[in-house]
Amino acid sequence: MAIVAGADFGTLSVRVTLLDSDRGRLGTASASYPLNRKRDDPDFATQSHTAQMDALVLATREVLAQTGVNGADVQAFALDTTGSSVVPVDAAMQPLDDYYLWCDHRALNEAQEITALAHERNLEAIEWCGGVYSHEWGWAKLLHWLRHNPEKRAYFASAFEHCDMVAATLSGITSPRDAKRSVCALGHKWLWNPKWDGFPPEEFLIAVDPLLTGVREKLQGEVLTSDHLAGHLDTAWAEKLGLRAGIPIPVGAFDAHWDAIGAGCREGDVVNVVGTSTCIIAMQPRTSLIPGVCGVVPGSVHPQYTGVEAGLSAVGDIFDAIARRSGTDVKTLSQGLDTFRAGQTGLLRLSWDNGDRTVLVRSDLGGITLGWNLVSTAQDELFAAIEGTAFHTRIILERMAEYGVPVERVINGGGIPQHNPTLNQIYANVFNKPVLVPASSTTSVGAGIFAQVAAGSFATIEDAQARMCPQHKVYEPDPDAVVIYEQLYPLYRRVYESFGDRRAAPQSFTEVLHDLREIAARSRGAH
Repeated sequence: MAIVAGADFGTLSVRVTLLDSDRGRLGTASASYPLNRKRDDPDFATQSHTAQMDALVLATREVLAQTGVNGADVQAFALDTTGSSVVPVDAAMQPLDDYYLWCDHRALNEAQEITALAHERNLEAIEWCGGVYSHEWGWAKLLHWLRHNPEKRAYFASAFEHCDMVAATLSGITSPRDAKRSVCALGHKWLWNPKWDGFPPEEFLIAVDPLLTGVREKLQGEVLTSDHLAGHLDTAWAEKLGLRAGIPIPVGAFDAHWDAIGAGCREGDVVNVVGTSTCIIAMQPRTSLIPGVCGVVPGSVHPQYTGVEAGLSAVGDIFDAIARRSGTDVKTLSQGLDTFRAGQTGLLRLSWDNGDRTVLVRSDLGGITLGWNLVSTAQDELFAAIEGTAFHTRIILERMAEYGVPVERVINGGGIPQHNPTLNQIYANVFNKPVLVPASSTTSVGAGIFAQVAAGSFATIEDAQARMCPQHKVYEPDPDAVVIYEQLYPLYRRVYESFGDRRAAPQSFTEVLHDLREIAARSRGAH
């Protein structure tokens, strides 16, 4: 028997779970931290490293107290985080600023400059992230910081992804060069691949902006998959957390990738980690590149497979915004949605409120809702928004399948599917596939699985999954709803491509509103 701790740093809080190798989940506790926003700059989103570490201490001590587990009995501690969430540091590993959180979109111009130059110079790395470098990723965020903080540049020694920074902090590492770096983080967000000796060439980076001179060297360090160790728990942090010093800390990863492992992801599965945004995670035995899909990285999800990442930039955030504008909350607004029929609202809603992460990779897009009439309600919009996120997800799944990613099972992981059966049913109907939903929360279970492997409790990730992962509830597609969605989906795809793809040929939308009305009428039984 071994007890381990798994920590999951989300956008607003950290959750720490204790897992027993025989009994599974023992308990979970969470603690929140502020998300810094600016009303006059909607692209701004930062968080404090200190606030996050303080929250980790609170959540860890709370779960120990809640379960009655002696901290000295915890044998490993693993963690995953949001990403790309980037913090610049000085030579002693002290943050020079707050994290540029994953949802900080200030680096749009920097991302576009990187993309343009990469194509101009035929940089192979750009093809491994779908052909477009995103404003949500590391190089763009770091360059934006360098451009806008001239007074701090002299102190800049390196930059770290959130998962690597936390692991280094807990391990007592005080030199950037000594910190281990995650294949998951660097492969998906920093154009890193051993195929071209790690990061893009120095001459390319300097051509993007001379401010990047020497930064490639400052980011050097050992890059590892999560079946390796980032370090061992430092004595000072062990005392703060209430744990035993010296326990192993595996190399971290991004939350969605380990959430997929915690949801039971195996070859042939696609896991939709549905939360404030959606990360879509899959694994493939061979590496195939996928246009518009933001990351194809060997070893990023499971060390023995190539990880594939795509996603939607906003999902839960859209639902929250709709409810907030109507003066209520999502739980209240959702009451009665289970009685709605497919397409009955007559609304077609695109999920671009925070831009498009995949497959267009355009942060400059905005939400679109077609089909409003004088009696349309906020509840109608919420239902249409759920349908819209399902349609968008289907576009991504079809792109992945087109380029060789097996899509045999679809699993809805993350926080929202645990509490929203209507969403799960709509997704099954739109995909015309069964949708599996873990019977209990998988947040931080993936971290616990990697911690169990680090502790030596299981020989393989699969062995740990068999014991740690919850069972699945299955949502089967409803044949009548499938018929309606097979009519709506081509309309969604047409609007999606015409408004979002700069290469799309001009076309008429004359019949779109008419068709939405006709489909809604048929759904309501008027015809």
